Amino acid sequence: MGTTMAGLEGVIAGESEICYIDGYQGILSYRGYNIHTLAQNANFEEVIYLLWYGHLPKRSEYDQLNKDLIRERTLPGAVIDFLKSVPKSNTMDMLRTAVSMLSLHDAEAGDMSTEANHRKAVRLMAKTATIVTTFDRLRSGKPVLEGDPNLGFAANFLYTLTGKRPDDVMERAFDVALTLHADHELNASTFAARVTAATLSDIYSSITSGIGALKGPLHGGANQEVIHWLLELHGEDEAVGRVKDTLARKVKIPGFGHRVYRTEDPRATHLRVLSEELGKRTGQERLYRLSKAIEEAVRSVKGLNPNVDFYSASTYYSLGIPDDLFTPVFAVSRMSGWTAHVLEQYHNNRLIRPRAEYKGNPDGQTWIAMADR
Repeated sequence: MGTTMAGLEGVIAGESEICYIDGYQGILSYRGYNIHTLAQNANFEEVIYLLWYGHLPKRSEYDQLNKDLIRERTLPGAVIDFLKSVPKSNTMDMLRTAVSMLSLHDAEAGDMSTEANHRKAVRLMAKTATIVTTFDRLRSGKPVLEGDPNLGFAANFLYTLTGKRPDDVMERAFDVALTLHADHELNASTFAARVTAATLSDIYSSITSGIGALKGPLHGGANQEVIHWLLELHGEDEAVGRVKDTLARKVKIPGFGHRVYRTEDPRATHLRVLSEELGKRTGQERLYRLSKAIEEAVRSVKGLNPNVDFYSASTYYSLGIPDDLFTPVFAVSRMSGWTAHVLEQYHNNRLIRPRAEYKGNPDGQTWIAMADR
């Protein structure tokens, strides 16, 4: 059947105009815009529009997208009732189920027209953020906060989660973090979403597939493991010692290495700076110093660079985001990329149906009657 690669590593599985990666040069771009350019200049709403439509929005287009996102923040009552019933610790199970439930309360759920799918993408983008913040407020016994129409996507998320309006530095830091996590080509969750979309199933089913893949610890859960590491450490010497001991036992350290990048993950470049800035601003600078000590030790011993998960852990923690919401927050950001890929799949669809290289007995087994086995 030809050459196969475990985990489809390096295998081209489709065509896309959304995201470009050069793992050897450390390049990541969305629709031709380098991630460094976007992190320095764009806000998340502009990135959402860029991913969906292929170009940066004009002022009128930008304003309309903001209005649409604000209008669609509200959750159906049945979804809120569900969130009240969910065990406090089941964050990704909660998100997967709540997003799937949205389809039951969308009159356009079965409408596969391009226009309807774009409207559903807006709803998914807006409501997923509300699902995460509402769930956390409910499980903490705090009143659910209505979104503030004067706040942008990033600021409103932090406000409805923590009850405090973020200052400009915190808002900008989270906005950049959302941009950095927005898309990453055919990662496991995006590929899962596109496989489902390729059957011409609806966008809610496709996104639910993506969330299911993101839940796995080999994909979306690494930054939660990173913060657990950091919170257990008491000093930089201990951090270095634990790194050396862990690597000596041939155990992987979360947040390092990447299937695609052979140099530094360009997203980590920005998150390292955000971690330091937010640490100083929020009194969590110790987490940044520990992170830096771990990074230097891992690079010295193993030659590995941090990936997007490593510094996002201390960044999210400094913003007041509970550690078990790190992966749901990843999903809030990646919803922009998932929906962009699903819309692209619908636009030029062919059923995704690869083959497997069979390793068993090919044929001709002799049947043995039950009594003789």
